[in-house]
Amino acid sequence: MSTPTRTGAYASPVDLVAYGHYGPGRLHLSPDWNRPVYPFQGRITADGSSGHRAEPGRYHLYVSWVCPYAHRAAIVRKLKGLEEVISLSYVDDERDGRGWAFRERRGADPVNGFTLLEEAYDATEKGYGGHVSVPVLWDRHTGTIVSNHFPDITIDLATQFEQWAGTPIDLYPDALRPEINKLNAWIYHDVNTGVSRVARAATEDDRERERRVVVSALERLDERLAGQRFLAGDTITEADVRLWVTLARFDAEHNPGHLISERGLSGFEHLWPYARDLYRLPAFRETTEGLPQSWDAPHGRDR
Repeated sequence: MSTPTRTGAYASPVDLVAYGHYGPGRLHLSPDWNRPVYPFQGRITADGSSGHRAEPGRYHLYVSWVCPYAHRAAIVRKLKGLEEVISLSYVDDERDGRGWAFRERRGADPVNGFTLLEEAYDATEKGYGGHVSVPVLWDRHTGTIVSNHFPDITIDLATQFEQWAGTPIDLYPDALRPEINKLNAWIYHDVNTGVSRVARAATEDDRERERRVVVSALERLDERLAGQRFLAGDTITEADVRLWVTLARFDAEHNPGHLISERGLSGFEHLWPYARDLYRLPAFRETTEGLPQSWDAPHGRDR
């Protein structure tokens, strides 16, 4: 049974002096932590065979505007027209050692009245000592987390709620799943996490090696899009969502000072209009903040 709501409850302001930065010596870096970083891996199924039946009004998504993996879930929810089926709320953009929190800027937790997202984890597993991540898929019926395993969450949103989906779009069609899975795997390694490895590189040699991985992947994607509108062909799929959240952050977050590439995103002949093409869709535009006006410029890619 879900925890009673405490309307309007907020966490205290970010305090790095009192709580430190999120990560070092805490949670997912605990010395005795020997489980997956994303240990809650329940699945939602249309028939309920997983123990979590797809139902309108039962599930809630906790997401963040600044997290690309949470951003994916917000996009897929809107692409599928599930806004009235699965509720959604945002944690605050900033965090200290306590992890994600609910503050006035993004609003209170509308489901449980938690002030810290860690409370959702503790309600699911008392004394939980692992990483407090977003997105979180919450089950109102059981009062526990279904999943914090972000790759599964978007697949389930895309495939298991067809009875209530407000759009006919199929983000994970059976015939294309092998190709989508292949794309997802190397995009995740070479692009989504590749940009982070460049930033974290300990030596110049390491940075150069990781930088080349990302640039090579972007060039490969650019070439692929020369002959087709989307990554898997003529229809938007899960692979496009997974790539786009990194492209949307490339110039502002990942590549300042040409850390990765001498070319900004606009320097890629096909990736740039492709990214703007997606941005024209409300599911991408309305879940994204802070993109410059250049993203709205005409690009003549309509086919």
